[in-house]
Amino acid sequence: MPWNSRVAQIAPFRVMSLLETAQAREAAGHDVIHLEVGEPDFATPEPVVTAGQAAVAAGHTRYTPAAGLPALREAIAGHYAEHFATDIDPGRILVTPGASGALLLASQLLVGSGDRVLMADPNYPCNRHFMALAGAEVDAVPVGLGSGWQLDAGLVDRHWRADTRLAMLATPSNPTGHMLDAQQLAGVAERVAAHGGELLVDEIYQGLCYDIAPLSVASMTPDAFVVNSFSKYFGMTGWRLGWLLAPEAAVEPLTRLAQNVFLAASTPAQYAALAAFTPECREILEGRRRGLGRRRDALLVALARLGLAPSLPPQGAFYLWLDISHYSRDSQGFCQRLLEEENVAITPGIDFAVTGGEDHVRIAFTTSIPRLEEAVNRLERFLARQ
Repeated sequence: MPWNSRVAQIAPFRVMSLLETAQAREAAGHDVIHLEVGEPDFATPEPVVTAGQAAVAAGHTRYTPAAGLPALREAIAGHYAEHFATDIDPGRILVTPGASGALLLASQLLVGSGDRVLMADPNYPCNRHFMALAGAEVDAVPVGLGSGWQLDAGLVDRHWRADTRLAMLATPSNPTGHMLDAQQLAGVAERVAAHGGELLVDEIYQGLCYDIAPLSVASMTPDAFVVNSFSKYFGMTGWRLGWLLAPEAAVEPLTRLAQNVFLAASTPAQYAALAAFTPECREILEGRRRGLGRRRDALLVALARLGLAPSLPPQGAFYLWLDISHYSRDSQGFCQRLLEEENVAITPGIDFAVTGGEDHVRIAFTTSIPRLEEAVNRLERFLARQ
């Protein structure tokens, strides 16, 4: 049967297959160290869990409005006011089933057949795939140390075409963990506006910053579309909750889209997320952020011993993007052998990069420092055999 041709453009997310293999090895009794999936070893904070349980017990299980629970939209607006000194109308916020729901809405609104989208390469693959499903062509712009592993204003100017409709950023980024600073972010926003295009910014890892303070493009322009999530900083991966901040004129069509494609986000999850903004929960989350920073530093020290530490350490998220070209030009085979021989699971770069993915792997520092150090010891043994 002939399937929709756009589906044929969607590559598999290879890390999920690798995770399945790693879990099978674990079930067979192997001691697997998981550094492949973007999910730290923290449970959802207790205040959020308690709020979710209370919501179910109180019968808060019916649909909310398509754009989300009004109290949660107000709480998110308050988050921008408190941490970014930015006055956001709660009416510009749509609560979605994960950040993926927000990306779905944004892609369907902003691009269509014949449109082109600029984004950095490497990047989170689903960002490319959502645009492809909307019929757009993605211009994946190779980035590296020269631009801080980000799409900067100069690259926007160089690669913008007559049919370019949208530029998408991710800061901090997945898989590199690198950020645009305030001047760089404002510069990209200015150049996109000068070209008459739209700007979509993935701020999913926004709260997980180690060297510079978190930023939001929302504090620089009201015209950008901003995707965020309760999964990463707030520790609510399985609750599947995110949000989209949009310009005022886009709210009505986005709400119509939401009504038709998912009705509303999970009601218990929305009530639970209200507790994520409390001082009690914030204290827990900040402690975890500091802990992730210590993990990053310990992993960088351990990898430096092997000559693998990146020359530009990540400023945020919980990933390292490592060049393995000295050992292999086949990142998927490299990761498969490392798992089979040393029971260490990391992610092949071909999941994230159109260019250069064969030469890179992503390591998620999502487990304890002793386990990270043991993973590097196993990696050292593995490399000695290459």
